[in-house]
Amino acid sequence: MTFDATANQARARGDTGPPLSAALAIVAIAAATLAGAWFFQLVLDIRPCPLCLEQRYAYYLAIPLGGLVAFAAARDAPRAALIVGLAVLGAAALGNAGLGAYHAGVEWQFWQGPTDCSGPVGNLGSAGSLLQRLDTVKVIRCDEVQWRFLGLSLAGYNVLISLLMAALAAWGILRSARRT
Repeated sequence: MTFDATANQARARGDTGPPLSAALAIVAIAAATLAGAWFFQLVLDIRPCPLCLEQRYAYYLAIPLGGLVAFAAARDAPRAALIVGLAVLGAAALGNAGLGAYHAGVEWQFWQGPTDCSGPVGNLGSAGSLLQRLDTVKVIRCDEVQWRFLGLSLAGYNVLISLLMAALAAWGILRSARRT
């Protein structure tokens, strides 16, 4: 029996189709999002603030974990393992959507952000070294939007992308669990 025949039988039973598709879509979205973030940072010189960098963690998790779930689905892994993997991906995406919403709220001045990136600038050193320090240090504030498109900042787009990834994970879970 060939690999294609085995994969087709597994798909016919409903074991791999939705989890595999969901995991691969999540990996692709996470990779594209990180590529976009690095493009904004390295090519367009839009520097990330500390909250922006924290929002990348979920994508750094989603790529290898989503790849592992996809690999496991293609190898006809137990359905429970696939559901757990997709649940972790979904939870990470929902947490990231929450962090992105918090960051967008800080940008819109709905609430105070972390003091290290949205509070007053403190301790700039002695007056003699002040000009030198100002030339070498670029403070990226979390409460100032550096780029908007259609009224949304990058934090706002992160919310939408993370919710899409969570929805894909939920779809994979529900479709897989329904075929029991």
